[in-house]
Amino acid sequence: MTDMLDDVRAHYGAVGLTERLKAALALIAPPDRPLAPEQIATLDQFHTRGLAATAELAELAGITAAMSVLDVGSGVGGPARFLAATHGCRVTGLDLSAPFVDAARYLTGRTGQGEKVSFETGSALALPFAAASFDAVLLQHVAMNIADRALLYREIRRVLKPGGKFATYDVVAKSGAPHCPVHYPVPWARTPATSFLLTGEATRAAIEPAGFRTLAWRDDTEAAKTWFARQRESGPPPSPNLGTVMGPDFAELAANLGRNVMEGRLGILSAVFEAVPTNT
Repeated sequence: MTDMLDDVRAHYGAVGLTERLKAALALIAPPDRPLAPEQIATLDQFHTRGLAATAELAELAGITAAMSVLDVGSGVGGPARFLAATHGCRVTGLDLSAPFVDAARYLTGRTGQGEKVSFETGSALALPFAAASFDAVLLQHVAMNIADRALLYREIRRVLKPGGKFATYDVVAKSGAPHCPVHYPVPWARTPATSFLLTGEATRAAIEPAGFRTLAWRDDTEAAKTWFARQRESGPPPSPNLGTVMGPDFAELAANLGRNVMEGRLGILSAVFEAVPTNT
């Protein structure tokens, strides 16, 4: 388990990330000038369809200002800042990568959201929070790195209040294409060694026994295909972008994800679950 976590952590190592972000953002505004969350959306939404997907998932989950929200696998903090800015909720982000957490804190300082948004370093398999701490948990493009899905979803259920919402936005294997291997590298893994894809139905089968009932279930693969097609047509994204975060080979990683989706090897799932009472 430890070796696997170390491999995943290394994939998101991002040495010198905060300094790279400071240099990139100097092209947008001087260091002493606050930034709005939407100004950095090109580099802080680390998932298919970017900011639009985060906005849709928040609506699907019914996020409100009264909620305390946990973003598991928060990256450099884009979704957390967006939720706080648009819904008024308090958000805690958790990520395995210490450089990502440092960068998230820096960017949150630049957007002036420190009172509403905070970040911690830690593992999704051992969430450093007390039971029933949150009204909602978001998980976006994270589960593909986790082999022990049962433990992941049990931990999410543990930190949710009864009736709390678990919203996931996942890359899933297409059940009708077992003969089509995934093209690597992709944004979450450069080799299959740290990629643990499940089909959509297998994902549901892993989540519900942890103490959840399904509230919403949506196949967003076609929307993702449309988005990837537009990305190809529009050419390289403006700077700064996710290449600043993930390094010079990010264009290849993103292109392979798009190819896998367009060829029917991978799909995109949005789903919301409610935490129900358990016997434990």
